[in-house]
Amino acid sequence: MTPTVSGALIGAILAVSIILFGFWGFLLVALFMGIGAVLGRIVSGKLDVRGLATAFSGRRTS
Repeated sequence: MTPTVSGALIGAILAVSIILFGFWGFLLVALFMGIGAVLGRIVSGKLDVRGLATAFSGRRTS
């Protein structure tokens, strides 16, 4: 799936969620989509959790 198709699909899902559930439902759907995307990247190995944790804790130097 190309990034253009993925973006269009995400936009359609968010548009339907704001129509059906209102603003707060839209925010909840967007939050869960973001959490799902992060979890998917962790499972596929494209996101290093330890590196991310050390970057947020300030222990990493560049």
